[in-house]
Amino acid sequence: MLDFFKKYTFFAIILAILSVIIVTIFYSILNVEKPLPIYQPSNMKPTMVDSTIQHISKYHKIANFSLTNQNGKPITQGDYEDKIYVADFFFTTCRTICPIMTDNMLEIQKFIINDPEVMLLSHSVTPEIDSVEQLKRYAKLKGVNDSKWNLVTGDKKQIYDLARKSYLVVESDPLEQYGMIHTENFALIDKDKRIRGIYNGVSKNGIDSLLIDLKILKKEYASKNNN
Repeated sequence: MLDFFKKYTFFAIILAILSVIIVTIFYSILNVEKPLPIYQPSNMKPTMVDSTIQHISKYHKIANFSLTNQNGKPITQGDYEDKIYVADFFFTTCRTICPIMTDNMLEIQKFIINDPEVMLLSHSVTPEIDSVEQLKRYAKLKGVNDSKWNLVTGDKKQIYDLARKSYLVVESDPLEQYGMIHTENFALIDKDKRIRGIYNGVSKNGIDSLLIDLKILKKEYASKNNN
């Protein structure tokens, strides 16, 4: 009788160990981080997308650009080559949502300050007001780190087209040619110039989500590099 219980005790221990292993495997499978979506014009809110590209359902990327930053330096897509970056649209004289957006961008700047893979890019929607000198004053006032964050100005049509045809984050102002209704949206752009997330830039939850997704995106590229 004693041998019988010893025999089944052994099997019970083995069964318990196997159960733990199986549960651990299932837990790992269920908790694998899903890759971030790739945003396309066709699955965005139509009012945020220029009518000429609303039908596009794949291969959407940020277009090449040539703008000027707060130091008078030309900024192009080349300055963001092989970088993940966060983009937004603002103006320095805004007294409503822009100060909150800038404060939240500053929080992101702190988070990425020692990360060579990640940068920030803020486009002025009033380039006729936001000269290089104005952007420089604003950058100094707010604590912008020039090596991490470009505030850019330039041709208004180009900025309008970037907002409506590339980043897909700004509504058009029907009362003004190349006019934009200001938006709180932040866009997360990957190293392949694709939109991987859009967030409420005045919301703490939005910024928290962005930082979480930034980590996921970095892991995605780290995994590709290790394969």
